[in-house]
Amino acid sequence: MAKLLLGKEVNETLNARITARCEALKARGVQPTLGIVRCGERPDDLSYERGATKRAEALGVAVEKFLLPEDVSKEELLKVIDGINANDKIHGVLMFRPLPKHLKADQDEICNRLDPRKDVDGMTDGSNAGVFMGKALGFAPCTPAACMEILDYYGIDCTGKKAVVIGRSLVVGKPAAMMLMGRNATVTVCHTRTKDVPAITREADILVSAAGVLNSLTKEYVRPGQIVVDVSINWDPEKVNAKGGKGAIAGDAVFDEVEPIVEAITPVPGGVGAVTTSVLIGHVVEAAERSAQ
Repeated sequence: MAKLLLGKEVNETLNARITARCEALKARGVQPTLGIVRCGERPDDLSYERGATKRAEALGVAVEKFLLPEDVSKEELLKVIDGINANDKIHGVLMFRPLPKHLKADQDEICNRLDPRKDVDGMTDGSNAGVFMGKALGFAPCTPAACMEILDYYGIDCTGKKAVVIGRSLVVGKPAAMMLMGRNATVTVCHTRTKDVPAITREADILVSAAGVLNSLTKEYVRPGQIVVDVSINWDPEKVNAKGGKGAIAGDAVFDEVEPIVEAITPVPGGVGAVTTSVLIGHVVEAAERSAQ
């Protein structure tokens, strides 16, 4: 039976640290503040917004919202971002993506209009460069940063370990690989064009699955002794939910197959996703600390 790497336990320690840092800033007259930019009312955006707002307020971080219609023009959205950049009282920004369809072609330009110093979720080129170079240029995306928090909390040393990341997105896969490399792991990235992925993943000491494909991580991909970090949040129509009905979130792993084999695994829900919001708020506090230096 594998050890469950629970996000709740990580959060307790992480949130205590964030609260203490937030109080230290307030004692210096600095109120850490998160700006939320939302275009339209997508249900998943609204859900994450509620969670982020609740977590921010619980940890002492203020929230200012910029709620725009779904048909907002590129010019109006850029004007809002410029205003946020000029506002010294807003330290970090969460802008929901993907942007509405009519802004899709301009999304890269719009995201990069944000000052990287306020980019607490790794959406600008400046933040990506910071992850690549290991420098404090913006912030890493919150999900791979949450993976690192979990490994740290449970005392999993990456030095000299073989790490395999499934997925190469800029949101999770690539930054996770760079962050693992920064912890002195030897990293392999698998993707849709990789041949014989199970043979590669079985060699891993640490396996990060960010494919975003339900039931894609089966027992053929793992071996005893591995640490499995299941990043993905998928919808499983057959999974029994808390109310006893069908339909619930699940990761990439076929949990009942993988869990009995490996040494440790993050559950979904209750693993990486549970830590992501705390990481976001922690980034806001760090941005405030940097601006107050």
